[in-house]
Amino acid sequence: MLKINYKLFLLFFAGLMATTSLLADSPDGADADGHAAYDPAAPAFHHISDANVYSIGPWQIPLPCIMYVPGEGFHTFSSSQFGITTPHGDGLYAVDRFVLIGGRVKLLKDANFPMGKVELGKDHHDLHHLWHAENPAKTLNGQNFNLAFHDSSTADGGVFGGGITPFYDFSITKNVVSMMLVCFFMGWFFIGMARKYARTEGQAPSGAQSLFETIIVFIQDEVAKPFLGKDWERLLPFLLTLFFFILGLNLWGQVPFFGGANVTGNLAVTMVLAFVTFLVVLINGNKHYWEHMLWMPGVPSVLKILILTPVEVLGMFIKPITLALRLFANITAGHMVMVIFVALIFLFGNAGANPAAAYGTAVGSTLLTLFMMAIELLVAFIQAFVFTILTASYLGAATEEAHHDHEGAH
Repeated sequence: MLKINYKLFLLFFAGLMATTSLLADSPDGADADGHAAYDPAAPAFHHISDANVYSIGPWQIPLPCIMYVPGEGFHTFSSSQFGITTPHGDGLYAVDRFVLIGGRVKLLKDANFPMGKVELGKDHHDLHHLWHAENPAKTLNGQNFNLAFHDSSTADGGVFGGGITPFYDFSITKNVVSMMLVCFFMGWFFIGMARKYARTEGQAPSGAQSLFETIIVFIQDEVAKPFLGKDWERLLPFLLTLFFFILGLNLWGQVPFFGGANVTGNLAVTMVLAFVTFLVVLINGNKHYWEHMLWMPGVPSVLKILILTPVEVLGMFIKPITLALRLFANITAGHMVMVIFVALIFLFGNAGANPAAAYGTAVGSTLLTLFMMAIELLVAFIQAFVFTILTASYLGAATEEAHHDHEGAH
């Protein structure tokens, strides 16, 4: 019990130290420097967004930038060329009309802005005043340039608030690096565990084998076999890959002070996972599945054409969409809630103008954040399991054999 309390004390102390650092730095919109009132939405959305730098505590690790501008071609460089500042991940320099704001690469709208590397400020305070000005501008060699910029590159057509911008970002971003790291660690871990099984054949599992064998057997006996029937052994590797990949990404995002990557809270990632599930279901769908999907036997043709077939076809596309949205929404909400709890410190402390209120709020905020981290640890397992079991149910419906003849004989 003493050991547990000691760990909680260390976590609480770390929270207070982080609060002190943030207050001293005076975050975006802080009144201490005469800025506008603190906006808690800005750091929350910044935390859950993808970035062209990888943040570990106060350190900003540069990543490769691969930008394509129609008519200009590809621009490839390291994000270190921007002169990344802490703590907000802004760039001291513009590179080929690209700027780094909050860790994200933007393209300046002014086509006359000089190409190459151009200094925008001396430190992050200069950049803060620059990008929070009503009309950001920069004077270079006596010529004034407007620093209005296009938003980050997205291709959702505006459905989720984005749009197709005049440039395309093919960079290795924080989420991509996180996925690579998770794949590497999990590959190394499971290959090592498989080799250990080969060396100790016939012996009882030990160490990590005991934990992961329990999880694998649970997925096998409680998910694969009940939903997939005779096809469980063939499709079990796919279900296990989905479960451990999603679980690994969820847990990676829970590691404190190590980037806080919101990978499964990124709609692009969850949509790809859902699309892979959609393809696997379509590929494994048997004659019985397609028959009931497109032309249900024993049902009047009018009902088939007007109601049942359109509903079934629509449902075939809705299922993967709900898979993607469920995982995205649950993981994103957890990340945002924890950031908002920390933001309460600045709201009650008036962004540094009232340190006593800030430190008082930090006590409750730290405890709430620790509680949410415990809840999110549970959610990480639940959401991986829910995605896997729903995938198994869709696959089971697609591979189920017809029972009409058996039911008629009975």
